[in-house]
Amino acid sequence: MPDDRRGVPVELAVIEFPGNQFKGEIVPALVELVEEGIVNILDLVFVSKDADGSITAIEIEELDDEALAAFDALDGDVGGLLSDEDLAAAAEALSPNSSAMFLVWEDAWARRFVDAVVGAGGRLVAHDRLDTETVEAALASAES
Repeated sequence: MPDDRRGVPVELAVIEFPGNQFKGEIVPALVELVEEGIVNILDLVFVSKDADGSITAIEIEELDDEALAAFDALDGDVGGLLSDEDLAAAAEALSPNSSAMFLVWEDAWARRFVDAVVGAGGRLVAHDRLDTETVEAALASAES
């Protein structure tokens, strides 16, 4: 993974699993994204919120052997980017008796484009992500 990330988008997501039932079913899709050079995982932490509201954060290396095995195919040095404050804020958004994967990734697919923009003397002046509902509403409006 390249050390120079200037201008390459970095994103984060908190993905909730009701009932604290994360079993690793999404890991193969994540591995595929990494292997195809689409993303680089920068940090991945699990957060759980019990029915009483108590919160636990678990780093990948702290998982039990069975859960850890699901992540063996992920290459790279993952961790250290998210602070305790980040994890606490993410956990606040969780429903009681649920768990979440807090994931930070670099959009590796964008590196060539960013290099081309910089090489052409360009600079990023704005960037935002549109939610699905906004895009769907805009497309529906354009079709009518």
